[in-house]
Amino acid sequence: MALSGNLDAQRRRDELVELANAPRGVMIDAAAELFAVSPMTIRRDLLELEAEGRVRRVRGGATAAPRARPFDARRAIRATAKRTIAEKALQLVPTAGSIALDASTTVSMLASAIGPRSGVTAYTNSFESFQLLQPFEGVSAVISGGTAEPTTGSLVGPLARRSIRSVYFDIFFSSADALDSDDGTSEVSVEEAELKQAMATNAATTVVLIDSSKLQRRSVARALELHEISVLITELEPRDERLDPYRGIADIR
Repeated sequence: MALSGNLDAQRRRDELVELANAPRGVMIDAAAELFAVSPMTIRRDLLELEAEGRVRRVRGGATAAPRARPFDARRAIRATAKRTIAEKALQLVPTAGSIALDASTTVSMLASAIGPRSGVTAYTNSFESFQLLQPFEGVSAVISGGTAEPTTGSLVGPLARRSIRSVYFDIFFSSADALDSDDGTSEVSVEEAELKQAMATNAATTVVLIDSSKLQRRSVARALELHEISVLITELEPRDERLDPYRGIADIR
């Protein structure tokens, strides 16, 4: 049953934000019917809400606005998918050489599984991954300098970027807050995006580990261009149709 069409605009937008925060977000056509207004009115509402940082527009609607979440809270989200992704990525970790690991929870699962190596140097801006790598024989863990980001547990800023840019990597393992088949990866903050750009620039191979809920989405700050991504790993089977927009862009696993 449609709500009254006489709801004032501010109340309607407040309720749109609540709907966008639901697991599936809010769709324009459904919201137009719910509030008894035109789809164009809902589009204008969502444009204004996105400008205020209250929602993120997606194709056909909107979802919750991107925000930095504490590491422990992020680790619990889609944990099964992240474990599957980490298991696939483990096959690409060399026995020797240099690798870079970002500060994502997906990559931390990979770090926890690396195990003994003959001589790997692992650079990271993640406190969590740095600690997880300590027990492994043959793995030398190096943490970047920088400014601590208390919410995400990462190190960011000019010092972190300068530290990363002084090293060349065989492989960079990165996750992302979103991946779009036109615009590449994006992050919740400019600082996180800039650090991943620095890692990718100095890496011979960049592997993006991302669960399927983040596909065909955009976050706040652009990070990696599509041509920088060598391998794309999700929890899906490589032939899954949801991966069709990325075929020809990267090796899909």
